[in-house]
Amino acid sequence: MDYQQYIVRDPKVCGGEPVIKGTRVTVRTILASLAEGAKIEEILEDFPTLTEEAVRAVIAFAAASAEEDLPVQSVPDVQ
Repeated sequence: MDYQQYIVRDPKVCGGEPVIKGTRVTVRTILASLAEGAKIEEILEDFPTLTEEAVRAVIAFAAASAEEDLPVQSVPDVQ
């Protein structure tokens, strides 16, 4: 999924935190809701300006961000 079409950073909006484009709903807010066990449908009820695709973009963004932060595994020296 191309999350970049849904998530933007603008220093004038929410202090530059990543948000869903066209809203002030932060990626952090959506991830916190998911971590607490909220279903996508519940998040959409809480934030009616969002779409299911936008919430899925947040998940993809988090996965890509986590992958970037993971250390590269070294290959064991097998002899």
